[in-house]
Amino acid sequence: MEGDISLSEARVRYCLYARKSTESDEQQALSIDSQIKEMQAIAERHNLNVVEVKRESHSAKESGKRPIFKELLSDIANEKYNGILTWAPDRLSRNAGDLGTVVDLMDTKKLIHIQTYGQNFSNSPNEKFLLMILCSQAKLENDNKSINVKRGMRARVDMGLWPCKPPTGYTRFKRIDQKCEAILDPERAPMIKQMFEKIGYDGWTGRKLHLWLRDEVDFRTENGKHLCLGNLYRIIQNDFYYGRFEYPKNSGNWYDGVHEPIITRELFNIVQEQIKSQILEPRSQQKEFAFTRTMTCGLCGSGITADEKFEKLKAGGVNRHVYYRCTKSKDRRCKNKALNETDLTEALVKMFDNIGLDQVKITAKLKDEIKKFKKRQAMFLGKKKTEKIELIDVRDYARFVFTEGTVLEQRSVLECVSSELVLKSGQITTK
Repeated sequence: MEGDISLSEARVRYCLYARKSTESDEQQALSIDSQIKEMQAIAERHNLNVVEVKRESHSAKESGKRPIFKELLSDIANEKYNGILTWAPDRLSRNAGDLGTVVDLMDTKKLIHIQTYGQNFSNSPNEKFLLMILCSQAKLENDNKSINVKRGMRARVDMGLWPCKPPTGYTRFKRIDQKCEAILDPERAPMIKQMFEKIGYDGWTGRKLHLWLRDEVDFRTENGKHLCLGNLYRIIQNDFYYGRFEYPKNSGNWYDGVHEPIITRELFNIVQEQIKSQILEPRSQQKEFAFTRTMTCGLCGSGITADEKFEKLKAGGVNRHVYYRCTKSKDRRCKNKALNETDLTEALVKMFDNIGLDQVKITAKLKDEIKKFKKRQAMFLGKKKTEKIELIDVRDYARFVFTEGTVLEQRSVLECVSSELVLKSGQITTK
């Protein structure tokens, strides 16, 4: 039954406050417009003086988080009005902080009356006590609901179920009995797999992949939006795609998911190494390739860069390949072919067979390297220090370096070549 309004309340100026209930089931909660319609009918029936209507959509669980409600309290403190007309007590507060402020305003007689659909509260001990009980009960419901929700989430992750919206590439079953079970999105899951493969096996950068997804394949999320670069990196660093997940984030609690993986753990690890070398490591710590600084493009004159690619084998394992190609810094449309590092090494060895000694600058550094090589050679051959070590041809040393040497040793040999090396049509030549 609706509460009775005394004649003394005719001087009360009311603010009609309507707030959408975000804590209750939407099918059971009245919308803001429905609340206002019902409360205006009560105001007309009891001749209440409503001077303003305020609408709020923020939750009342946390104190001080509702801008409209803070404005309402400020207006009451400034005596703009001294009554509140609202649907139920829990629309005013579901936390102790806001409830305390409302009661303080009643104690100071700045808030004279609160009218709800079924009750009314004035500045009397019993009615204020009832108001506090009803609002405290709403807070208790919130607290219990939070505990129940967290318990339910823990139960789901223990079962290997991701309790939140699944990442791009997965979707949800629409059936109630399969709640929280992530299934493959038939449209997007194959594209997610390609994203990992292009970075892991083809050596693509995140930016190159981002442009490809946006401009060439027009990849979009379930919401119909393109991936931004930040979301792309979050996807390729998400363990969920190979079957595991951490919940909550950064908690250290890992679970084996029951969802079908899109990629293997092996591919995921390769991608992380690729991304780390592209983004996280300073340039001084990034992977070095032997011949990138020693050649130019024979078609456009740009520098030469290297791409590291991995090939997944049917029998298991991965093959590593390095390709040298034009950077296209001088001509974005340069059609020069790439050259495999293995073929490049063989070509360089053959090239040194045809280079005369007068074409090679024997630097002091190279002489030192040859001496070290001769000493190692003597050690492996079992020769004594007193025995004479045969002289070694620079070309023999070059063959050894190109097949067995380090990156620095290979570069030291190439620096001694007087002619400039160029990569043209998939072959290495000199100018």
